[in-house]
Amino acid sequence: MESYLWKISNEKLKKTNLTAYSNFIKKNYKIDLGTDFNKIWNWSIKNNKEFWKSIWEFTEVKGKLGSVILKESDIFIENKFFPEAELNYAENILKKNNSEKAIIFRSENGYKTVLSWKDLNLNVAQISSWMKSNGIKKGDRVAAYLPNIPEAVIAYISSSVLGAVWSSCSPDFGTLGVIDRFSQINPKILFIGDKYFYNGKKINILERLPEILNKVPSIKKVVVISYPGTEVEKKENIKVDRYYWDDLFIPKKRSKVEFVMSKFSEPLVILYSSGTTGKPKCICHGTGGVLLQHNKELQIHSDVKDNDLVFYFTTCGWMMWNWLVGALSSGATILLFDGFPMYKKNDLLFEIASEEKITLFGISAKYIDTLNNKGVVPKEKHDLSRLRTICSTGSPLSKDGFEYVYKNIKKDVHLSSISGGTDIVSCFVLGNLFQPVYSGEIQNRGLGMDVDIFDEKGFSIENTKGELVCKKPFPSMPVKFWNDLDGRKYKSAYFERYKNVWHHGDFAKITNNGGFIIFGRSDTTLNPGGVRLGTAEIYSVVEKFKEIQESIVIGQSWKNDIRIILFLVLNRNYNLTEEIKNKIKSAIKINASPRHVPSKIISVSEIPKTKNGKLVELAVKQTVEGEEIKNLEALANPDSLKQFRNIIELNE
Repeated sequence: MESYLWKISNEKLKKTNLTAYSNFIKKNYKIDLGTDFNKIWNWSIKNNKEFWKSIWEFTEVKGKLGSVILKESDIFIENKFFPEAELNYAENILKKNNSEKAIIFRSENGYKTVLSWKDLNLNVAQISSWMKSNGIKKGDRVAAYLPNIPEAVIAYISSSVLGAVWSSCSPDFGTLGVIDRFSQINPKILFIGDKYFYNGKKINILERLPEILNKVPSIKKVVVISYPGTEVEKKENIKVDRYYWDDLFIPKKRSKVEFVMSKFSEPLVILYSSGTTGKPKCICHGTGGVLLQHNKELQIHSDVKDNDLVFYFTTCGWMMWNWLVGALSSGATILLFDGFPMYKKNDLLFEIASEEKITLFGISAKYIDTLNNKGVVPKEKHDLSRLRTICSTGSPLSKDGFEYVYKNIKKDVHLSSISGGTDIVSCFVLGNLFQPVYSGEIQNRGLGMDVDIFDEKGFSIENTKGELVCKKPFPSMPVKFWNDLDGRKYKSAYFERYKNVWHHGDFAKITNNGGFIIFGRSDTTLNPGGVRLGTAEIYSVVEKFKEIQESIVIGQSWKNDIRIILFLVLNRNYNLTEEIKNKIKSAIKINASPRHVPSKIISVSEIPKTKNGKLVELAVKQTVEGEEIKNLEALANPDSLKQFRNIIELNE
């Protein structure tokens, strides 16, 4: 067994939430699990009713528990946790009402604003009251197209006060991406930012509003929010009722938050799949499942405590934003950063970490790789003495990345590589403080998550690459997919591969240390920088070009990440010039997002397809990466794959 990179000291171990939880189980459930994480995990799987009840109790969820913990079914997704429970998400998030800091906002240009818990409670009371007076009630959808600013968090919590269903997109999604998402869920209100800044450039969001309103006619009211520290931009001739954020506040009105109770599985939020095979799927998550799972992951796995300062580099369009907001339930302060993480200086985020005394620092594996490649050594310039945990997610963190963290950022820190997804708004595998950190490995499964690796026939395998699965139900399974009345989309997303077992679509293995290594998606979802992107969103832009006959896009494994490669078949009389390449990249950037822009655009003569005309992205990816294609007989034109072998441009 190889030597580990880090292990917590015995003295610090005693003060962790995980130790407190183990003691709680000993006292209340009469089982001594000690400091053996695998023992605790085994108990959580074999006694899942007691386990999830213990999470409710240990994390002090406010609400009515009810007498039934799990309404069991032989069908995986029909198991219902806490069917009698009632709670309100916002009541659990608004943990305090005092002068301590609740939210700190920092933009790339150094602008800073702070909200106390008192401010947060007052703002939520006013915004939820305004929404209620404008007809928003339980089950209505509230949409947001916002940068990562405090107003986004306030609107999210306010929505949940009323039992409404929140859904947000970040402004780096183009207009089409927003319409594809919001048009499916019929929101009544849209909160929209006027602008945002990225790497010094000001980008107007408001000019996209007329097209959004035209294509999403359910939106009857729009609230415009100015970017922090700037004057609000105006947009005239809006066809619906328009308000400005500051106008929603009634001076001297001391309104109290009136929480509407929800059932455990009533919807809280709609997140979106990447849109690989068409419009993104609308994944609906329940109130109790989100709260309970985030409480477990933040407090027990990540050791977040009262008055800690939690930061995650994320946008409002990613599930890690919801996870970050969930840290408020621990009594922690959250730090929102908006902008380019290396604006004017490569170590900008570490400067902020030092100044604000961040305790949990959340970033992507791609960001760590970038720091490494640029030779940034944060420990030489910054005081990171308060920093206890570094979380990394989005894509697999390489051994180089692990070693970089301990050598250049901090020697005594818990590096917690985590992995899960939008589908479960949480993690299947993540860190814990009872086990050492090994290079290149995620430490273990999440408590209560019966995660395994299966071979193609559905047998458990160890130390061999296979499919990541979950064998037992858990509270943060989606409640449903929106507009999926018979549940067919839901079932086909996770249960077609293995009978009654959640198939997640990650290619992974369990190591000799009992840890996990994830090798990326086993389907064709693109994953540059760890952000899941759908090929359909690229195709919808490229197809509009008169020069292009058809295209296929893949993610090529490249330098510990994935880069997007776009292959084109051009119409007759056209050649692939730099001018055409630039036009394509510009259109993708505007209409999809900057992350969708391909690293390489290459001309080919023919696109491989199945006999029924489907594109075979995975086969192209495997050919580019020198792998053997097992299922050539399914292709209508198998010889077309030959042109994707040994392309010189893809080795540079």
